[in-house]
Amino acid sequence: MAELSQGSRRGQPGEVLVIVCAGVVLASLDLFIVNVALPAIARDLGSRSLGDLSWVLNGYAIVYAALLVLMGRLADRHRRKYGFLLGVAVFTAASAACGAATSVPMLIGFRLVQAAGAALLTPTSLSLVLASFPAERRSGAVRTWTATGGMAAALGPVIGGLLVAVSWRWVFLVNVPIGLAALVAGWFRLPDAPGHPVPRPDGLGAVLVTAGVGALSLGLVEGGDWGWTSARTALVLVAAAILLAAFVLHCLRSGNPLVDPGLFRARSYAGAVAVMLLFSMSFGAMLLSIVLWAQDDWGWSALRTGLGVAPGPIMVPLFSFLVAGRLIARWGAAVVVAAGSAVLAAGIAWWALAIGLRPDYPGGMLGGMLLTGIGVGLTLPTLMATAAASLPAPSFASGSAVVNMVRQVGMAIGVAILVAVLGSSASGAPDTSVGRLDSFRHGWWVIAAIGLSGAVAAVFLRRRPAPPPAALGTKVPAAEQGISISPTIETAKEPR
Repeated sequence: MAELSQGSRRGQPGEVLVIVCAGVVLASLDLFIVNVALPAIARDLGSRSLGDLSWVLNGYAIVYAALLVLMGRLADRHRRKYGFLLGVAVFTAASAACGAATSVPMLIGFRLVQAAGAALLTPTSLSLVLASFPAERRSGAVRTWTATGGMAAALGPVIGGLLVAVSWRWVFLVNVPIGLAALVAGWFRLPDAPGHPVPRPDGLGAVLVTAGVGALSLGLVEGGDWGWTSARTALVLVAAAILLAAFVLHCLRSGNPLVDPGLFRARSYAGAVAVMLLFSMSFGAMLLSIVLWAQDDWGWSALRTGLGVAPGPIMVPLFSFLVAGRLIARWGAAVVVAAGSAVLAAGIAWWALAIGLRPDYPGGMLGGMLLTGIGVGLTLPTLMATAAASLPAPSFASGSAVVNMVRQVGMAIGVAILVAVLGSSASGAPDTSVGRLDSFRHGWWVIAAIGLSGAVAAVFLRRRPAPPPAALGTKVPAAEQGISISPTIETAKEPR
């Protein structure tokens, strides 16, 4: 029995995918598009404080990551169409307000509202995709959803560079027509997918995870400025560890946990979450490192840097749509994820070996961009599809929110590691171009090693051998059968 009755369908599954991907583009693009606009924002709004400006970026990342699980759990209870449309409406209105901001504090405030809208639209969009597609087509749809978001995030510096040439305000205002189009199309064409009679989100669990992820993100993104050995950084990170440990303990003991520990009994889901953390650490650090090197050390403009980055994002949809599915059918998801993570690591290692002091795009930067784009196209969509295949219908939104939260936190950790490595290397080297290059090479080797560790961790995604037939009258748990069971959806084999 399909989750959506024929009477409740408005748009075809393909239409639903296009509409929700517009929302995903909004949320993902804003993770990186603002980076290249900061100098122009500083000049126009008269701010000289890098610490204040950093909150235009960091405030969005922290609130987005912290609210994902709570918003996902709320979305599981209510009609997903309206949750998605509300998230898009909040994000679009906040984008327009950001474009009209007249001071840095005003801009930061509206960016926090943007992040809250993104945290609502992200899990509801994937939930709509899962509810709209039949079980046998779900993995392909999730790969498309994820590839679209990954490409939008990676294209952020490219689009940002183009828009800043006109005005930094267009970095935010570009979201308005996309958001309005998604709202109109969504209102008329999205299916009225019902919620599930799951309990209200646990209040204590919501407070613990939101505060814990917020504190962790805060400590990671500000640790470089505060000092990694400072009392303030240590206090925030210790508080994050205590809050998150308390959240895990509460989920294990609560009768109504915010995140059901049972989700992690499915090997594919737990493995996808673990690999997603490592992959996102490498991805976030990779993208920041090459933008910093091109602009600060090669002296490239924001526009030239964005165009230089562009071949990588172009590889993402090509390999996700045309290659990954065929490889998964032949070799299984674990092999594809391992290969993609290894290719990502190879692209980063390319920069460590080939980039020099003089700008050399074909021989230095391009090869690494192509390899990292291929790695993202193979790995990221496959991870999301593998995790989604293990989710029962009542946990579509909250289960996907956990994976996306891990993704955002992983990127923050990766950036923090890169900043720490660059600072550590620079402290022992002369403040020269050669010293900077040595520091970046050290950083690239470290984040390449993290990417390669994701390939090793992909072994946990491998499907176990089929168990022997159960004795008559003995029920084999779904997690051991290698299938995902939903109360309202046919069972589907878990990706290998």
